[in-house]
Amino acid sequence: MVARFARVSIVLAALALAAVTTHDRAQAQGKLEARYVASLAGITIGRGNYVVDITDGHYTAAASGMTTGLVRVFTGGQGTSAAHGTMIGGEPISSVYASTIKTSRKTDEVRLTLNGGAVKESKVDPPIDKDPDRIPITEARYSGIMDPMSAALLRTPGNGNPLSPQACQRTLQIFDGRMRYDLQFQFKRMDKVKAQKGYEGPVVVCAVYFDPIAGHIPTRAAIRYVARQRDMEVWLAPIAGTRVLVPFRAQGPTPIGLGVVEATYFVSSPLPSRASIGGLNKTQ
Repeated sequence: MVARFARVSIVLAALALAAVTTHDRAQAQGKLEARYVASLAGITIGRGNYVVDITDGHYTAAASGMTTGLVRVFTGGQGTSAAHGTMIGGEPISSVYASTIKTSRKTDEVRLTLNGGAVKESKVDPPIDKDPDRIPITEARYSGIMDPMSAALLRTPGNGNPLSPQACQRTLQIFDGRMRYDLQFQFKRMDKVKAQKGYEGPVVVCAVYFDPIAGHIPTRAAIRYVARQRDMEVWLAPIAGTRVLVPFRAQGPTPIGLGVVEATYFVSSPLPSRASIGGLNKTQ
């Protein structure tokens, strides 16, 4: 039972990392350092860090976390994930993604290289099992996809306020090395947040719907449970100096209470443009 709830929590955490963002190439230079606390039914079960660097045409994102309290006693979980890549016109063109999740029972590692929305290299350890009930990932399912971390770099058309309903109107096509799934976002409301340190201000709240496409076993309880949910939310806040929005909070129901991942520390700052003293562009 504990393992089942842990899997639901992992999916919720993935929703938090697969952020909806807006990006304007001319105004996309900033850095974010954030710390999050994960709770289940009001009880803290984990903590994590999230760092994002965005410069003109390049991005890096890294996250790490571990379980705490009673969940750590049962699962001893910790994990890291990171991605870096290039962009043209605000869209990820290529990326390299790596993820490692360790529990008391096993270690799961994923390495992906994507280019133009296509998988160029994929390594998973342990290998995916040959369960006949698992829906195979066909070549057609690989088209136009992103890794979970690079899914945070999407451009919203226009030059208006990125904290707007338009930020939520999208569907992300994601491949995490083992499963291909969609996350559909819809505008829900505007709200306000205040971190213990850092950001205080408005956020845009998006409803999130999880749609498993391939690589999963449809009869698995955790998959069916999350796919049925209609009350999951992601609260998006901006990175200073950019038009990028990342999750401040993500929440959703579980069989034993509300699961929440929320920032306690959310500090961002703009990065200076790369230019010479004389005002000419300078390549570094």
